[in-house]
Amino acid sequence: MKTFSELELIAPLEQALREQNYKIPTPIQAQTIPHAIEGKDILGCAQTGTGKTAAFALPILDFLGGDMRKARSGRPQALVLAPTRELAIQIADSMRVYGKHLKLRIALVFGGVNQKKQVRAMQQGAHILVATPGRLLDLMEQGYIHLNELEVFVLDEADRMLDMGFLPDIKRVISKLPNDRQSLFFSATMPPKIVELANQLLVTPVSVNVTPKKTSVKKIKQKIVYCERGEKTGRLHDLIRGDDVERVIVFTRTKRGANTLAKKTEKAGIPAAVIHGNKSQSARQKALKAFRAKRVRVLIATDVAARGIDIDNVTHVVNYDLPNEPESYVHRIGRTGRAGAEGIAVSFCSGEELDYLAEIEKLIGIKIERDPNSIKPAWKPKPKQGGGQPRRGGSSSRRKRSNKGGGSKSSLAKHRSSKRRSGGRKQNAKGNRRSIAV
Repeated sequence: MKTFSELELIAPLEQALREQNYKIPTPIQAQTIPHAIEGKDILGCAQTGTGKTAAFALPILDFLGGDMRKARSGRPQALVLAPTRELAIQIADSMRVYGKHLKLRIALVFGGVNQKKQVRAMQQGAHILVATPGRLLDLMEQGYIHLNELEVFVLDEADRMLDMGFLPDIKRVISKLPNDRQSLFFSATMPPKIVELANQLLVTPVSVNVTPKKTSVKKIKQKIVYCERGEKTGRLHDLIRGDDVERVIVFTRTKRGANTLAKKTEKAGIPAAVIHGNKSQSARQKALKAFRAKRVRVLIATDVAARGIDIDNVTHVVNYDLPNEPESYVHRIGRTGRAGAEGIAVSFCSGEELDYLAEIEKLIGIKIERDPNSIKPAWKPKPKQGGGQPRRGGSSSRRKRSNKGGGSKSSLAKHRSSKRRSGGRKQNAKGNRRSIAV
């Protein structure tokens, strides 16, 4: 595997990486960065925790930092779209760390807070904008943000965007992008609607896949505990009181369930924080801060709220409710066992969740260990949908595209050959946009 020095990034980026003690790229970084610098289309699949933020951040910073232009008011040169505020904040923070020796302005736009500071940042000019879809569209409609000069577009965690109902918003944003651009499209899974969306963006892509679905969770010790729904809270509290449980994230299927469980856990004398989509931005940040600082060692969360959380040393993940989408199981337990550390995932399974368990084991390709002290309950129908994760749908047919040009070398790499940009990005042979999906 190449070292970061072999990737030939500009000197300020190499310096920042050395200061962070980054030496060897992760597989997603090693496979993506060279192609991204060359401007090739990439269709890829990567879980969270694989280093994919750096896979798109470093090429963007390399391009913009190697060919500096003044940031224009309300007209970013690169846009990163993320599904949640927490993930957007983490992406912006990472880009600032990598780009600390570059004079690039990075703005952050998300909902749940007053927009004044965000508007001011855009008016002052930003080279890179990291945003969530709703607030971005709001500020675009108010005339504070224009995407006509955009050169690089990143769509991160596309499958989670779909889960959260952002697909119409994403299409609205895409409709405002210039045709001559480079796009990076990240997704941990590839359900039909995500494939359809990728087909709208990509031209002769290079495929990158660093998360074979049957091996992605092997490093995490997994266990199924059979129990009835009414027994789950007591079993959870017994588990949390164990000596080996240092920091645990507990997943529920609904926001109401998260609130109820948090109250019961606090009442049992176990400090707990809770995050879900109905919590304000300040409340969510307060909860995460308390969890990171170990003032509480239990974080109760829904899937959407927890996506993108990057917290080290989470020893346990507990699926209080099994997810109704098997891919979400992989996302959930990926909160533990990060950066080579050992992780433990315990899942409670009632009779109405047996079908969910079967779907999960089919996806990951292994039979999860059963707690020998628990007895398999009688099968019951799945619980009614509502308040949980939306089901994915859509046709699996691939959209036919016409008038696709071949890919000429992107201006993302122009400074490699000592060429300076004189205007916009050079189009390919037929004037079509270039895209990168990872």
